[in-house]
Amino acid sequence: MSQRPNLSHGRGYLAIPGPSIMPEAVLQAMHRPAPNIYAGELVDMMPGIMADLKRVARTEHFAAIYIGNGHAAWEAALSNVIAPGERVLVPATGRFGHGFGEMATGIGAEVQLIDFGKASPMDLDVIAAALAEDKDHEIKAVLAVHVDTSSSVVNDIKGLRDVLDAVGHPALLMVDCIASLGCDRFEMDAWGVDVMVTGCQKGLMVPPGCSFVFFNPRAQAVREAMPRVSVYWDWTPRSTATEFWQYFNGTAPTHHLYGLRVALDMIHDEGIEQVWARHGVLARAIWAACDAWGAGSELRMNIADPANRSTAVTSLRLGGNDGTRLRDWVEAELGLTLGIGLGMAEVGDPARDAFFRLGHMGHVNGQMIMGLLGGMQAGMSALGIPYGRGALDAAADVIAGGAVEGLSAPLFNKVDDAVDSPTCCGNSN
Repeated sequence: MSQRPNLSHGRGYLAIPGPSIMPEAVLQAMHRPAPNIYAGELVDMMPGIMADLKRVARTEHFAAIYIGNGHAAWEAALSNVIAPGERVLVPATGRFGHGFGEMATGIGAEVQLIDFGKASPMDLDVIAAALAEDKDHEIKAVLAVHVDTSSSVVNDIKGLRDVLDAVGHPALLMVDCIASLGCDRFEMDAWGVDVMVTGCQKGLMVPPGCSFVFFNPRAQAVREAMPRVSVYWDWTPRSTATEFWQYFNGTAPTHHLYGLRVALDMIHDEGIEQVWARHGVLARAIWAACDAWGAGSELRMNIADPANRSTAVTSLRLGGNDGTRLRDWVEAELGLTLGIGLGMAEVGDPARDAFFRLGHMGHVNGQMIMGLLGGMQAGMSALGIPYGRGALDAAADVIAGGAVEGLSAPLFNKVDDAVDSPTCCGNSN
């Protein structure tokens, strides 16, 4: 009898919530010798890169770039506006709200945590009450996560600004958009966000290594009143650079910048509204499949109300250790990598093996999502994990409906975007 063939050979699919799929155009732009960092193409690209980053963030104000991950952006942002001993309010809706608060504790801030659990968004009435109790305005900032990558909840940032305004509280609104920028709708200026942080490795489609802090004049006024800010984290020279090295307080992340230039071109060529719409259709296809699978089985989406779900990541749960079993099987047998259930259960808790996550952010299209869902169903079938029928049909109907509404080009666009020349393209218009 012939041995069953392994079907993982071929190009793998990394369906985790970051690092996301890297476009071939981005990778090819990065594949080059080290450039001159004192004059020429790379130096000339920088003003356009900063301007186009602000276009994605939907702000007309300031931006700073750091060589580091999202944790670096947290520390950079906090270091510019929070002095040791000052208080911050942290409404946590999963793991990363806690992480933002832990970073604040690390720089000497006093953290007032409101834990809303791991399966629901923040409760604006509860936050309003906490702010109203702060009669002396000791709370200097509210640290919120737009999309929590562990729970997959999306929070109402505009509503949070409305609460601050209604209560008349002067605290800065600081928002983590690491998982959401370039995926879920975010409007920095229109929503009244004072400081926003993000990274390059999710919706911006660039390998990990760069992070960004965006801020408005109100936040800059707080920065100017700070008793001290470390030279490296200080966002002022980075956001007002006149020399190339000032953007980075030293040597630039050269190859990341080439990749970022192409990624920004891709986003602006598609149009940010269209990017959000594409993510919305693909997320709804995943949710439709999960609803069908869940009928009569133990598979559940972590966030029950679709209005509270991110369109970038979906957190799921199966029974027992079936989440880990499914992840292991599809990776070994199909070349499909699903995300671990990060932060949903403590280390040593058997429930950790029930949770897993799907990343559907950045450079993803309709056929990729259908392949992801087909791979999951094959895994559940092979492992004897019960699931409801009709999931792939339900997902296909959502995607077909999105195409009918005029989304066919982005949903079914080719995965790889060719780059004919090793030199980078110019700034987007």
